[in-house]
Amino acid sequence: MKDNFSTISDKYAKFRPDYPQTIYDFLYPLLKEKERAWDCATGNGQVARELAKDFTWVEATDMSAQQLKHAYQADNIHYSIQKAEHTQFADDSFDLITVAQAVHWFDLEKFNNEVKRVGRPNSIIALIGYELNHITPEIDAIVQSFYADIIGQYWDPERRHIQERYQSIPFPYRELETPEVTNIKLWKIENLIGYLNTWSAVQHYQKAHGSNPVTQIEKDLRNAWGPVEIRRVNFPIIFKAGRIK
Repeated sequence: MKDNFSTISDKYAKFRPDYPQTIYDFLYPLLKEKERAWDCATGNGQVARELAKDFTWVEATDMSAQQLKHAYQADNIHYSIQKAEHTQFADDSFDLITVAQAVHWFDLEKFNNEVKRVGRPNSIIALIGYELNHITPEIDAIVQSFYADIIGQYWDPERRHIQERYQSIPFPYRELETPEVTNIKLWKIENLIGYLNTWSAVQHYQKAHGSNPVTQIEKDLRNAWGPVEIRRVNFPIIFKAGRIK
């Protein structure tokens, strides 16, 4: 598993979007019990926080100590530094396993073996992600050009799994038909700029050039945003779920 976000863990916690309630409303009726959940690659604990409202106990793991420093705290969430592919959990430990915007960084064969080991009979795995957001055609065109042309060569090859909506990753579970979900946020322009600064390709560009590529488009973004203080931001959600055993 790659760690592209430890150096910006504070920005990640502040600017990365959370996930809509629709996802949890779909998953929970599928579960026999809501005793123990594992949020793998939890980052700042966005999903763990929601799981903790309904589960007796949540294990939230990440390989980045810096990310966990900024994670949401609750009495029934236990954070630990562990790799997705090899954990210290006992066999048949979890009713639900979630991975949000991270599975594309894993060694997928080893991770799937671990999921089969720690998932309980009839448990569920849910892979969640999001594509490029949509705001207005003018703003979207600037972001798309930035994504493809300015920082395009700095994306890790694993990014293709997001572009393919996780359709090409191995998924050795009984796949369930999931609803189409769009995450709608209300953002100021500063939220968008902050979010762009969390992209892994932006970090790679900065390391290569010693400058922040977001500054190249910031003026154009602000002009396209216009005088409107808050705009509706739509994130198409990638949502893949299956029975583990």
